[in-house]
Amino acid sequence: MTAGDRVLLGFLLLDAVLLALIELLFLPSYIGSVQFPITAALAVVTTPLLVAEAARLLPRRRVAGAPLLVWFATVFVFGVLGPGGDIVLLNDWRALLLIGGGALPSALMLGIVMEKNPGT
Repeated sequence: MTAGDRVLLGFLLLDAVLLALIELLFLPSYIGSVQFPITAALAVVTTPLLVAEAARLLPRRRVAGAPLLVWFATVFVFGVLGPGGDIVLLNDWRALLLIGGGALPSALMLGIVMEKNPGT
């Protein structure tokens, strides 16, 4: 892994943190009077892309799964502990949709990447 790859991996991890924060903050959004958690759809698309790009840099389980772990840790820490002790992660279906929408496709992408590169 070259120095440029390490820098790019660092940016991918920073991107995972920023995406998790944005997804948490806009989770309780509404369109009119209808709950509209568009950030769950954002998580479905972006977190697998982060995993795939990390796996392209170095196809090892630790490197490829790092964006998923960072995203999940950020959602958990800031969602449960929140800024100022507020609970940002809501106790309803939108929270499950966000966590499932971010974690499941990323785990599937990690499995796909590891299948292509067995033994790493």
